Amino acid sequence: MTTDTIGSSSRAERQEHVLEQCEREQVRFINLQFTDIVGIVKSVTIPTHRLPDAFDHGTWFDGSSIEGFARIAESDMYLDPDPTTFAIVPWESGNEKTARLICDVYTPEGNPFPGDPRYVLRRAISAAADMGFVFNTGPELEFFLLQVDEAGDVLTMPHDEGGYFDLSTDLAAQVRRDMVVALEAMGMKVEAAHHEVATGQHEIDFQYDNALRTADHTVTFRYTLKAIARQAGLYATFMPKPRFGINGSGMHTHQSLADIHTGENLFADPAGPYGLSDLARHFTAGILAHARGICAVLAPLVNSYKRLVPGYEAPVYVSWAHTNRSALIRVPKLIPNRPQSSRIELRCPDPSCNPYLAFAVMLHAGLDGIRRELEPPLPLEENLYEFDPLRLQREQVEQLPGSLGDALDALAVSGLAQEALGVHVFERFMQAKRQEHSEYRQQVTEWEIDRYLEIY
Repeated sequence: MTTDTIGSSSRAERQEHVLEQCEREQVRFINLQFTDIVGIVKSVTIPTHRLPDAFDHGTWFDGSSIEGFARIAESDMYLDPDPTTFAIVPWESGNEKTARLICDVYTPEGNPFPGDPRYVLRRAISAAADMGFVFNTGPELEFFLLQVDEAGDVLTMPHDEGGYFDLSTDLAAQVRRDMVVALEAMGMKVEAAHHEVATGQHEIDFQYDNALRTADHTVTFRYTLKAIARQAGLYATFMPKPRFGINGSGMHTHQSLADIHTGENLFADPAGPYGLSDLARHFTAGILAHARGICAVLAPLVNSYKRLVPGYEAPVYVSWAHTNRSALIRVPKLIPNRPQSSRIELRCPDPSCNPYLAFAVMLHAGLDGIRRELEPPLPLEENLYEFDPLRLQREQVEQLPGSLGDALDALAVSGLAQEALGVHVFERFMQAKRQEHSEYRQQVTEWEIDRYLEIY
């Protein structure tokens, strides 16, 4: 069982507080949630009267039924609810009032299950803590709101004709407000909500925080938005590129390291380039050095590589800069007299990724840069999409993988990725994604029919 504490509250005190909330709010059911290797939320629902036993002894389930978890011979596992993640589900009220708790997964022997993505991130956070660091992240999840036909099938038609920050043509403004209300009811502090560049595309940003909490929030964010969209007769999708010819959806991830004792932002140095410390530059260099090897975790779908193409503000080249949005890593403008705002922004992740695994590989890559005191290449502030192959070669600019297959080839030879994910997750992630890419390669698409059928 986990034994972490927050502030002066012990785990037992937090559990007691949750039980008191359940009684006071007359909660009938508890969803015990966890994610599989590809980041899909799974849930075991128990009546509230079973929660004390779940806190004391865990709730058993069959792990062999979960994608990439375990073989039949090693299937028994139990869920250990984290009381700090308690939230009442706002759209499940009345006589069936429901709350949720995010869980850690354990083996029958009482050990953390190595295939649990939350444990993978916990291990990375522990490695950072051993070096005196807290890893903070702020993911920006973009998504599309699409129409649904009378049969309930999702259409690729957007809900509105709005553009970046539009209001007059933004028909989803009220839906976004309803989403913000639901997210805050689930314990998230929302900072902004707005229309994005493409028609039907939106973004809601929540508070920068430690990586475990923001990973939990990312998972919560996705299914909350889907539930609220459904109530409005729409469908929220986090598919990176649902339509040709438009900007795709990213999950730009802001990140920094803080001192584990003082909370001081260790990325901040007003005298450094772009206001970054030596530590921040080493961290940045580590991510750049391992970018190709970890890309399959950050952009895990066949469809992800329809987004990572030139011309749509998505990064293609392994580089960094201050204001250049074609770079892989951007250093946001430093807010005067606010050193806590110093951070870097990694722009290749998309919202289909498993946030626990994504944050874990980012952190391992950055820590490797710190350990080896790597220096990043010179920043490139020019539009990299306009560089010809000779200029790219002269500037020694690598490209991200151009397909899921290429990304998996790079992942396969990345020792750092295997260390970050652990053997269990690494092997099963590779197996699942190789199968996905193989199935894609065998498909005959409508584009091929239109292009070739009547010509050849």
